[in-house]
Amino acid sequence: MTRQTLQDCHARIKPYIHHTPVLSSRLINKAVGAALFFKCENFQRAGAYKMRGATNAILQLTEQQRVNGVVTHSSGNFAQAVALAAQSLGVAAHIVMPTSAPEVKKVGVVEYGGTIYECEPTLAARQQMADSIATETGATFLHPSNQMEVIIGQGTAALELVEERPDLDALFCPVGGGGLIAGSCLATHFFAPNCKVYGAEPFAVDDAYRSLQTGKIETNETTHTIADGLKTTLGDKNFPIIQEHVAGIIRVTEEEIVAAMRMVWERMKMIIEPSSAVTFAAVLRERNRFQNQKVGIIISGGNVDLGNLPF
Repeated sequence: MTRQTLQDCHARIKPYIHHTPVLSSRLINKAVGAALFFKCENFQRAGAYKMRGATNAILQLTEQQRVNGVVTHSSGNFAQAVALAAQSLGVAAHIVMPTSAPEVKKVGVVEYGGTIYECEPTLAARQQMADSIATETGATFLHPSNQMEVIIGQGTAALELVEERPDLDALFCPVGGGGLIAGSCLATHFFAPNCKVYGAEPFAVDDAYRSLQTGKIETNETTHTIADGLKTTLGDKNFPIIQEHVAGIIRVTEEEIVAAMRMVWERMKMIIEPSSAVTFAAVLRERNRFQNQKVGIIISGGNVDLGNLPF
């Protein structure tokens, strides 16, 4: 893994993704006491950063693998990303989704040409069904967060951000499966070594926080959080990267997530999903630590069920 690996990935996926904007809010900066730079992946194709990793992974398949299609499991954003990336590249996409996945994300998968297979809302059920489909169809399994091609692809969001703002003191990412923060760690390590990377996580699903404390991958007893994209756990490919490079993980309450989400909607006129709001909530919670600093925040996605808003 080198600087060149990330640069090659970025060049490879560029024709298929949006170079998303970096936005700031004077009012929010004043409220926090720091200069915040939001990397707006809610404006990405399929509405989330996951388009980057999905595209990179599919582009590196052999011709025969493309003929056989791809399969993944996801509660929503990676599902939509794989469906759209596969459609863009003429590849069949089999998408395993838990019955609890937001309806708006299921609709997105269908609109992008993916075939949905519903399963019980457990990681074991998701993986079992995906394995079964791979065996039956010969499709290649793409992991949402624990596959290097995906991790490196996700890291291009941070790469674009630090290229635009090379003076960042800190960068915040939400932590679910760990692909985005691991990729962001690699991007800052090679291109902005003075920038510290922090994870943000709900108290309700704080497995990554506990994993860093114990030194082994922890799981969650419950998944009762509004941040539906952050219910998955870390993997053996991304955890060592996170252990080596992350400066810390800040946990937030459900109320703080909703308040942060609302502030961005109201002040920036921007639709972001609860999982994205977790990062801003973490900065708000620890604002005293980041006074007068330049802080990057990856807004991971904007796929919201508008019929079920928390405010």
